[in-house]
Amino acid sequence: MSRYLVTSALIYANGHVHLGHLAGAYLPADIYVRFLRMCEEDVIYICGTDEHGVPITIKAEQMGITPGELVDRFYKIIKRDFERFGMSFDNFSRTEIPEHYKFTQEVFLNLLEKGYIVEKSMKQFYCDECSRFLPDRYVGGTCPECGSANARGDQCEDCGSWLDALDLLKPVCEICGSTPTPQETTHWFLRLDEFQEWLEGWLGAHDDWKNNVLNYCRGWLGDGLKGRAITRDLDWGVPVPLPDASGKVLYVWFEALLGYVSSTMELFAKRGEPEGWKDYWLDPETRLVQFIGKDNIVFHAIIEPSVLHGLGDYVLPWNIPSNEFLNIRGEKFSTSRGTAIWLKDYLAHFPPDPMRYALAINAPENRDTDFSWDEFRQRNNELADVFGNFVNRIMKFTHKTFDGRVPEPAGEEQEERELMLSAAAARDEMEELLRNFKIKAACLRVMDLAREGNRYFDQSQPWKTAKTDRDKCATTIYYSIQLADSLRILFAPFIPFTCEKTGRMLGSSSLLWKDAGGENIPHGRQLGEPEILLEKLSKGFEEVMQKEDGKPETADSGTEVSAIKETVSYDDFMKIDMRVGIVKEVNDIEGADKLFRLMVDMGDHTRQLVAGMKPFYSKEELIDRKVVVLVNLQPVKIMGVKSNGMVLASDDGKGGVYLLQPGSDACQGNGIH
Repeated sequence: MSRYLVTSALIYANGHVHLGHLAGAYLPADIYVRFLRMCEEDVIYICGTDEHGVPITIKAEQMGITPGELVDRFYKIIKRDFERFGMSFDNFSRTEIPEHYKFTQEVFLNLLEKGYIVEKSMKQFYCDECSRFLPDRYVGGTCPECGSANARGDQCEDCGSWLDALDLLKPVCEICGSTPTPQETTHWFLRLDEFQEWLEGWLGAHDDWKNNVLNYCRGWLGDGLKGRAITRDLDWGVPVPLPDASGKVLYVWFEALLGYVSSTMELFAKRGEPEGWKDYWLDPETRLVQFIGKDNIVFHAIIEPSVLHGLGDYVLPWNIPSNEFLNIRGEKFSTSRGTAIWLKDYLAHFPPDPMRYALAINAPENRDTDFSWDEFRQRNNELADVFGNFVNRIMKFTHKTFDGRVPEPAGEEQEERELMLSAAAARDEMEELLRNFKIKAACLRVMDLAREGNRYFDQSQPWKTAKTDRDKCATTIYYSIQLADSLRILFAPFIPFTCEKTGRMLGSSSLLWKDAGGENIPHGRQLGEPEILLEKLSKGFEEVMQKEDGKPETADSGTEVSAIKETVSYDDFMKIDMRVGIVKEVNDIEGADKLFRLMVDMGDHTRQLVAGMKPFYSKEELIDRKVVVLVNLQPVKIMGVKSNGMVLASDDGKGGVYLLQPGSDACQGNGIH
């Protein structure tokens, strides 16, 4: 048994999850991890949110909130949507945790002491209009490599090139739109050139990796590696741990890569084994598998290995299965551009499994693929017609003909032997495919087995033999049930919710890969009631979903808008008295799952309020927080506690509630007009 440490690229906490994210770095990893667990391998699956860097500060400025409030909000949203989609992370962490700050700064000092990091003077764009140095993503322009006008100061999303802001053509300040000018400043550089020779040898030993990873790295190495600045002029991020580095933070693509380690540290701390992370990161036998999109290749195949090698004792990537892009109408899914189909919108209409299947069987493993709702409908209906229909017809027939009990077979004929041998062959072929990260081919193989099950059922004609040859009918149903269980096992990494439902009907919850192809459901077992596994879709559904096709993500997090309520008069509105308060005390209310008792400082007095904030905010998040209070609301008792007013919050229409935030210069007691 091998030990696996599997990661998916940390996702920026500046927007919602979209289908491009899922197809590239997350769903393939989840399928792979579920498969390894079913093979009883020692595996942990690590991920989290990347909460620093310029994309966070830009989005926070757009939304009129602080970066901390932004990442707190999106961490919860992203974690929730991943859970609803069936992502089986062992730990979903964040780079804002203290453990990450501490570890990242220790790594920086370690590499600095070894001479792998050096301080250098450099030119950086400065904006006279904004009176500030511009971090890379605050600079936009034309890519010098491919000519795209959508390039950023660190990377071109269209061609994937890692850029230096000074190389951009027609540079502009993304804040004010003016043209910045280069000026001298000081930063700390990672000496990638020191790792050139080692990287060439290390990558050369991995010629079994995907071509997109190897070719991209060969291009970088062929050009010759140079030192890259790993600090930025920002207020938000992990501070550079040096006395002469005030106002500078570590570059997000240096420190975020270390988030895989800090997330593992957090996992084992939660388990009460604070040193357990070392068994995975400091054991050279660990197989570190990192699932990414192709735009992250340079960071995971050049920068991260260099840093880990520089530290000296850390495990290096065993494989980096990088996928190409999932496109929509030929254009890349992108949070920053708002070109996406958001997971939250999909889940508002459909269960997870049809999309998991559609993305797996259309996976962009070796080339970019395009998503369409018509393709999704076809894949959904294929799953319902082939696998769903096979299970449903067996269950209904067994209940009708054998009172819902698994019949005893009269004996195994040639057809049955071939059926079970085919299931075992599919199991072995799929294992080989999945161990080599060929998710799409493995998904196609199990669907072929489901089709074979339908052919066996049709050719055996149990509806006829039920009247003419009861033993033959019992044999057909017995082996059909065994195949249904094999399909449940083999489909489980792809469509876990559907397979869990299938297991309830078959009375089986065990998920061991080796059991596929075996006779696992004993005769005489009482089966559960038949359930529809999957619903087919008509063409009409596309009109609804095409409204989500490429819909921009709104600044208020893509929330639903409720209908406008009855109009009130101006005089009635002017009776409302809203003021700024500061929460000073937060207490539980006995017997209340959602309510807190708040003591709010209103400037000239302290006011007791009852607020349903428990599902959305911790006590620590509420203490010393500025809130908007409706003070002239008639007092009311809630759960026996008197509430003297109301705290105002927004509602996203989907269960999310966000407290309204007065400006930073507002004081308690200030009126709101």
